[in-house]
Amino acid sequence: MQELGSRLARQRLNRNLTQAALATEAGVSMPTVRRLEQGKSCQASSLIRVLRTLRLLDNLDLLVPEPAPSPIQQLRMGGKVRRRASSPATPALPVTGGEIRQPPVPWLWGDER
Repeated sequence: MQELGSRLARQRLNRNLTQAALATEAGVSMPTVRRLEQGKSCQASSLIRVLRTLRLLDNLDLLVPEPAPSPIQQLRMGGKVRRRASSPATPALPVTGGEIRQPPVPWLWGDER
């Protein structure tokens, strides 16, 4: 956070803006700009406003790039956007005569043990 704050301060100074001027243009309070530059926490919306004012908002795409679905996933989804993650598949274990069967052990070559 401190590195981000010092970079924001350098960007502000390179644009010859005071903290007050940046706060006014971004629509945030001056203490918010001060907190950002000191590397303290703030609301994400305030950070976005400051980044937009400093013309750095496009760089946010580098932090969290748009994920590209794999071709197989595109076929499975049929053009739909994925809304939730799936849990890992667990094999169903058949029950016979009150006895729970264990999942099969994968076959190995003799020299792999």
